[in-house]
Amino acid sequence: MLGTLVNSFSRLGHEVSYLSSGPLLEKGKAVISCTEDFESVLENEAANCDAGLVIGPDEILADLTEIIDSNTINLGCSPQSVRMCADKLECTRKLQSCLINVPRLITGEHEGLCIIKPRFGCASEGVRISFFNDAAEGYISNEYIKGDHLSVSIIGGKKTLPLSVNKQFIEINSSNENSQVSYHGNMVPYRTSYQSELFDVADATVKALKCNGYVGIDIVHGEKNYVVDVNPRPTTAIFGLARTLKAEIGDLLLKNISGTLPESVEIDGEFSFTKDDFEDIL
Repeated sequence: MLGTLVNSFSRLGHEVSYLSSGPLLEKGKAVISCTEDFESVLENEAANCDAGLVIGPDEILADLTEIIDSNTINLGCSPQSVRMCADKLECTRKLQSCLINVPRLITGEHEGLCIIKPRFGCASEGVRISFFNDAAEGYISNEYIKGDHLSVSIIGGKKTLPLSVNKQFIEINSSNENSQVSYHGNMVPYRTSYQSELFDVADATVKALKCNGYVGIDIVHGEKNYVVDVNPRPTTAIFGLARTLKAEIGDLLLKNISGTLPESVEIDGEFSFTKDDFEDIL
């Protein structure tokens, strides 16, 4: 994701700085940092840049976004929006209150398939399917929704701009009582007759959560469209978008700040990748 964004802004002629613990990219200027001084280095760099964007790590995304937001123009979601999206329990409740379909939260005893996942987490880490509600502290339980695992890449702000529907490669490894769920890649775009429905759901979601910039909305398409996760940051789908979207991601993020996003964007072809391809892609 970092390489894709750095390359995009560089192609547009911008000077790009990025923080690194050592690995270097072909484009942009690396600012070497370590975990001990990461926040202070980020604050100093942000104050000397015209704009900034945090893409991870998820567990401190809101705190780092706070630094960007206080020192330069933030191209992403506000810290408040990031915190809401990161908390799967509160995010689910917020979307429910806005009449957006989400899997039902399960509390107490429950017989039947349910999804157990960390209250805070990403990329299907720690997510499993269980035959009963055995969610431990720090986890939540939702009803299991059977359907196609999809995502919508969208830019939110003064107006919203849906970019693509993507097919997620999800594997479920079964055991006697639990099935581990893992994410393995994407097809970008995934062409479907119900694309407009998915775009409408994503649009309503970013507005409900007051998201800004690039956002990834994970949706299970079954009898209805259910929002199962909201990523308030660039997602791995930008690997495919950078190769199919007939516009620069960086340009769209900048136009979003000025309120000059186009009404729509064009996608040519499709691009599929798995986790095993990440090193080759980079």
